[in-house]
Amino acid sequence: MFRIIRTTTLAALHADRVELAAVRAELEATRAARQAAEGREADAAIREEDTAIDLEKTRVELAAVRAELETLRAQHLLDTEDRATLRALLRTARKQAARNHVYALFRHGQLHSLHATTEAAEEAAEAEGAPREGWTTLKPGAALPPAAEVAWRVQPLPLGGV
Repeated sequence: MFRIIRTTTLAALHADRVELAAVRAELEATRAARQAAEGREADAAIREEDTAIDLEKTRVELAAVRAELETLRAQHLLDTEDRATLRALLRTARKQAARNHVYALFRHGQLHSLHATTEAAEEAAEAEGAPREGWTTLKPGAALPPAAEVAWRVQPLPLGGV
């Protein structure tokens, strides 16, 4: 069977076929663009999720560092307080040690005066005419020379019958 078609109909069919090919090409381009956009959106969503995870990790690390900083500040304050307390105890111990003795100033073996420190006793002797130089310290346990041979002598005496 043969069909007879007019040339105008044939021309219209050829035009429709060309138009159909163009629409198909446009449809394929649109699909490709949509898939690319969906891929970019998926990549953006993945990057956003990764960034959110990194941000949360950073927040946790920051909180830990802040907690450690507060601990170190508190420890520093305690160390400072400990040092101040130790200094106060040392001053008290030194004052107490100074109070355990008085220093007797002897002139030719006879008691001249009592003083709180060796320096105060030496200054009193110098005020009475003792030479500024010539003060010596005997080694612990060494025998003292006879009192008649020494013009001025400073000797520590324990307090409290110790």
